Amino acid sequence: MSLSHLELLPPVERKSDGSLPRMNGRQRQRAVALIRKLCSACDNGNCLYLDDGEEVPCPQTLSYSVCCKVFRWVLLKDEAGLELETELFGKDAAKRCAICGKAFLPGSNRAKYCDDCKIIAQRRQKAAYANRHRAESRKIEQRSP
Repeated sequence: MSLSHLELLPPVERKSDGSLPRMNGRQRQRAVALIRKLCSACDNGNCLYLDDGEEVPCPQTLSYSVCCKVFRWVLLKDEAGLELETELFGKDAAKRCAICGKAFLPGSNRAKYCDDCKIIAQRRQKAAYANRHRAESRKIEQRSP
């Protein structure tokens, strides 16, 4: 992502009083780990977007406020940051998949599985139904001579 792409990102939303959203200590630890793992603009703790010839430390790793556009609109939208985004902004309630435990955004309030596990769960349920149905039909055949 180049500097011109950074300008296309919307600004970080603010609270009704005009302040930036704040993280607690645990959330900040998870945010810093996410930045170090996934952020393409972070080079050994320095922000490449703010670099103008000398090294500038990444402000998001130093602050408890959500102040970086890349963190807000790119990293938190990633699968790894989805749960943290839900905690911080609480807009879309993420759920945990009943099979793999991965966080996902449900399409309805009845969703239990992520997209990857949904197919597996449907196959299991269909097989269980077919087995029950076959067992019942065998019982009926054995009763009627």
